[in-house]
Amino acid sequence: MSDWNQQIIDEFRAGGGTVTTMGFGRSLVLVHHLGARSGTERIAPVMAIRSAPDTWLIAASKAGAPENPAWYHNLRAHPEVEIETPDDGVVPVRAEVLSGAERDAAWDRFTSVAPGFNEYEARTTRTIPVVALHRR
Repeated sequence: MSDWNQQIIDEFRAGGGTVTTMGFGRSLVLVHHLGARSGTERIAPVMAIRSAPDTWLIAASKAGAPENPAWYHNLRAHPEVEIETPDDGVVPVRAEVLSGAERDAAWDRFTSVAPGFNEYEARTTRTIPVVALHRR
């Protein structure tokens, strides 16, 4: 998986935020996050929906795996991070895990934009977290 992620990261950067692999287009951000225990910086390409000029939504779907992705745990431990965006370059953000109706409304946006998220939800018993990344 790390090789695949690196290929996506390289394509994102080479293409100015456009990733043609799997039809991602300009829908990804690169989330720079710190390991919860190690403090090591990592980068994860994640689909994002811009919900406001200074807010991006990301879903911790992990393609419907039974556990959350590592980046989700890392954002909970270290919520002040940076993202690379197709349109705004590098942006410092603060991660906020959404809950209740706010999470549900954000999740509905993911399933409307990319119906594959419905399949992810069907594959797992966990509630897939949605995180808002607010510009700092």
